[in-house]
Amino acid sequence: MKLRNINYLVFGSIMVLAFTSCSKEYLDVEPKGTYLEENYYSNETQAYSGLIAIYDVLGKESRGFENMVTMMNAGSDDHYAGGGGPDDGAGIHAFSNYSITASTIPASYWGDYYQGIFRANVLLSKLPDIPMGDANRARFTAEAKALRGYFYFQLVRMFGNIPLIVDPLPTADIYNVEQASKEAVYAQIETDLEDAKNSLPDMVNLTTEAGRFSKGAVQALLGKVYLYDGKNAQAADELAEVNGTPGGTSKYGYRLLDNFADLWDFQNTFNSESILETTNTNQSNADWGFWGSGADEGNSINIMVGPRSYVRSSGSTAPDFAPGWSFNVFTQSFYDLIKDDPRFDATVADLKAYEEADEIEYLHGDQDTGYYLRKFMPLNSDATTGGGVKELNYQQHVYMIRLADTYLLEAEALGGSGARAQALLDAVRARVGLPSVPVSTQAIWNERRLELAGEGHRWFDLIRTGNAATALANKGFTAGKNEVLPIPLREMENTLIVQNPNY
Repeated sequence: MKLRNINYLVFGSIMVLAFTSCSKEYLDVEPKGTYLEENYYSNETQAYSGLIAIYDVLGKESRGFENMVTMMNAGSDDHYAGGGGPDDGAGIHAFSNYSITASTIPASYWGDYYQGIFRANVLLSKLPDIPMGDANRARFTAEAKALRGYFYFQLVRMFGNIPLIVDPLPTADIYNVEQASKEAVYAQIETDLEDAKNSLPDMVNLTTEAGRFSKGAVQALLGKVYLYDGKNAQAADELAEVNGTPGGTSKYGYRLLDNFADLWDFQNTFNSESILETTNTNQSNADWGFWGSGADEGNSINIMVGPRSYVRSSGSTAPDFAPGWSFNVFTQSFYDLIKDDPRFDATVADLKAYEEADEIEYLHGDQDTGYYLRKFMPLNSDATTGGGVKELNYQQHVYMIRLADTYLLEAEALGGSGARAQALLDAVRARVGLPSVPVSTQAIWNERRLELAGEGHRWFDLIRTGNAATALANKGFTAGKNEVLPIPLREMENTLIVQNPNY
């Protein structure tokens, strides 16, 4: 059975105690017509369903209006929030202009990942007693730990000050949970990933297991975690195994694609550059009635970044983009930076140029610059022919980690110096026909900005490198405050959770 084709709705009727929030409304659920958690997990098939339910939370990267990519882009210096106007999505605009508060941050950025952690904790507690083969038990355990590690990594990067929960939590104890130190959270993430990596296959079968964690994917994630935790030597060691010889094929089969633009082909899924990617499909027939609920499986980034009311003129040579909602338009400063780079055409859709040539018409949204996020803009030919509404059923997968990312992370972990760091930087540039430049930490950061533009990494890079206060000053960023997001208000109601400083 292909992971990417599994109907994730199965688990929604299984978990009656979904830990989406500390709010009481999510705890008082009467289990009508469902399996109770205590008498589920009686065999390997049910354990696998539980595992798939944990994987489903990875869809947070691209599904629903409150997806990770468009939100994180909006907070960076490369994008404006965009959309129809300043009131089109209070959370994304408030993050973009740094007026965000505990009341305006969408609670799902906290709750969705804790739901994944809850599911992982339950499965991990059940696996020792489930009658199943030892090999699959070890693999399921490793995958659940890897997923829990990923969810905690997302949370600690966004909020900094979070509860650390590694066992199923009785309902009565939810209100008494306190936050852990960042050091404790990172230690748990690293423990989970170290435990996981040696119980997973080096590579997965892309015919039957695409989308599942492999050893290579866990090592890539672990290397990234170590870098964020200031453990550069450990980061470099893990990432070196993932990367192999710069420009070549690693022992895990990873290799840079020859053509940068091929990364954004909707059909080019699970390619040699993909290390960890989240799957999207039209098989859930997503519709407005349940969009963003977790039951939809389409890629929402696609419709969000498309131009509003886009129409081509007769005889136009402009791409046949599907109309969208004009979020995540690029800033003028980013356009000026990338306009002469070979990655420009695959990264930026220059609607301003097409409009000035009378080849298109479109409705300008909020802070429209005319420069759109081409990597995720769908063509009309990409629209689903199945059920549901076409706007919500685009099928483009999204890379959470890809090889060019890990090349640059390793080069940074090496201190931005030395022959190997130079070779890693050169390989990323050579793929797009750029000459070598002397390696340095700043050169690596510059390359990350251009290579990974629009993929949701830039804000995190600015925060971890200490460059956010300078780069984001004109957007309202306040040092000592905006390095983390405010904890959603409802998570503090009747709990021991303390708000982040200065919110």
